[in-house]
Amino acid sequence: MQLASYWLETCQPFAGAATGPVEGRADVVVIGGGFTGLSAALALARRGASVVVLEAGPVAAGASGRNGGHVNNGTSHDYAGLSAKLGADHARALYRAFDDAVDTVERIVREEQIACDFRRCGKIKLAAKSAHYEKIARSFDLLHRDCDAETDLIPRARIRDEVGSDLFHGGLLYRKSAQMHMGRFGAGLADAAARAGARLFENAPVTALTRRNGAAHRLTTPRGSIEAAQVLVATGPSREGPFAWFRRRIVPVGSFIVVTEKLTPAQRDSIMPTRRNATTTRHIGNYFRISPDDRLIWGGRARFAMSSPTSDAKSGAVLRAQLDAAFPQLRGVGLDYCWGGIVDMTEDRLPRAGEHEGLFYAMGLSGHGAQMSVHLGQQMAKAMAGEQGANPLRGLDWPPIALNYGRPWFLPFVGAWYRLKDALE
Repeated sequence: MQLASYWLETCQPFAGAATGPVEGRADVVVIGGGFTGLSAALALARRGASVVVLEAGPVAAGASGRNGGHVNNGTSHDYAGLSAKLGADHARALYRAFDDAVDTVERIVREEQIACDFRRCGKIKLAAKSAHYEKIARSFDLLHRDCDAETDLIPRARIRDEVGSDLFHGGLLYRKSAQMHMGRFGAGLADAAARAGARLFENAPVTALTRRNGAAHRLTTPRGSIEAAQVLVATGPSREGPFAWFRRRIVPVGSFIVVTEKLTPAQRDSIMPTRRNATTTRHIGNYFRISPDDRLIWGGRARFAMSSPTSDAKSGAVLRAQLDAAFPQLRGVGLDYCWGGIVDMTEDRLPRAGEHEGLFYAMGLSGHGAQMSVHLGQQMAKAMAGEQGANPLRGLDWPPIALNYGRPWFLPFVGAWYRLKDALE
């Protein structure tokens, strides 16, 4: 079993990174070369701006290349609860922004001819307990009537039409969701941004960021310094660099994934006959799908820990046990890949985008990253060009998280709390 991302190991990496020092001046510097930053760079360059992307490592190799491969519509929140909290109009607008995000990914794949196995497959949200299904059913009428007529309830009697497991008590079907190969999409998006004229610097972490009297921003990296009229911070869960204001508002949470060896058609069809994306309703739940080459990609929180080779292997053992419990017919099937990544979680699990002290930002994607990152990159490019109404998250308050100063010392306690909630709720 390789302790490596299946997405990154099975794609041709981006080969068009800029060489030489980071220097001079640009209209816009984008900090972060994941999906958010690359999408913004593409949109800004298409508008005629001179754009530089500064990425601490290889482009699209962080969270963008280490996720579950889902491009889902719908929020992680119960829609009725979200509507009660934010008001019907605001909740509806947010929900539709997630729909728009899937459309944005599909449009870019089509326009830039990115060969990434994009497919509209739908998503099934699986109820881990009968009480969870009852909650889904109570919220469904409002969701179906108010926002998404393409959703449907799947009772327990029909759940095996979707997933070949006896663990689940029904589910909620979202038909607009999609999936794709994340590594191939990331490399294709970087190629598209470079073709449009953006300069992408890899291994160029931002170590200092200053601005005097409203003049140009100055960004310093180990490869040199550059000035920019505008800056977009798209670093996600970065734990290094001059981003303390953002770190106080984000909790970096580990998420882990294993991938099986190739399944036979009979094995594949026995577990996921529709080959949709799937998520479960537990607080420490799972997400899974079938890969383009017929492997099961199975992920989850597993352990409230950061990714490292040792941590990934331990988490892989937890995921293996969960996989076997859900699909006993796959016991004995080998695992070929195991890896971890970091999710940039906000306190309310809603993404954030806007402007703070002259810096534009888009982050805190909270498990909605694959689609919302791409969409927010495009929309923030419009906002930076003066279209303030383009930001679908404008108006969301973003206070700091109590006792959070950038190092997630409290994660073991959070994990214990969620395990207790899973046991009781």
